[in-house]
Amino acid sequence: MSYDNQNIFAKIIRGEIPCKRVYEDEFALAFHDIQPEAPTHVLVVPKGDFVSFDDFTQKASSEFMVGYFSAVQKTAALIGVVEGGYRIISNHGADASQSVPHFHMHILGGKPLGKLLP
Repeated sequence: MSYDNQNIFAKIIRGEIPCKRVYEDEFALAFHDIQPEAPTHVLVVPKGDFVSFDDFTQKASSEFMVGYFSAVQKTAALIGVVEGGYRIISNHGADASQSVPHFHMHILGGKPLGKLLP
């Protein structure tokens, strides 16, 4: 899968599509998912042209990786899920139902989430 700079997350990062922002820095933008799967569901999108986790880990600099994962942690703290617990999910490819070809992580929480898979 090649990177498409017209994907919805690229447009959100560029400000072409509005979002309900939670956190933003030079590495990432975090915003509420428009179709939440849990009471708290926030996406953390890196500000770079990365298709998937695999692509991100191969192409991002060490500094960018640290900055991005720090943004994920800061976002979890801001949305208040650290104490009760949360799940971080990143889908890679068709078998994992990746729907947007831009690497991102979902932070889900706000209730007991149960087993990882049914």
